[in-house]
Amino acid sequence: MSDCLFCKIAAGEIPSEAVYEDDQVIVFKDIYPKAAVHLLVVPREHIESLKEMDASRDALMAHMMHLLPKLAEDQGLHNGFRTIINTGPGGGQEIFHLHIHLLGGGRLPGFG
Repeated sequence: MSDCLFCKIAAGEIPSEAVYEDDQVIVFKDIYPKAAVHLLVVPREHIESLKEMDASRDALMAHMMHLLPKLAEDQGLHNGFRTIINTGPGGGQEIFHLHIHLLGGGRLPGFG
């Protein structure tokens, strides 16, 4: 998608502070971090949101899920971490390209 910020980052058209990448995903630091560690796990394929995921993308979703603990460990989050997937405007999604927030380090605010 030509006007998608995350597609442009994945294509290398916009610089990012990447910490991991492979043929399926790119992982980079959020430019507006909400925690000491705040990474975004972004599929290279443009998928608007979690709502568009189906069985044809099971391998991609599994890859992203299995990658999260490794990324957390690599970032020194030995005591735990939080993952968030915002879906749609009502779920707080601001960039309409599926992404998983990985947050940790220090005290994270609760949900309440």
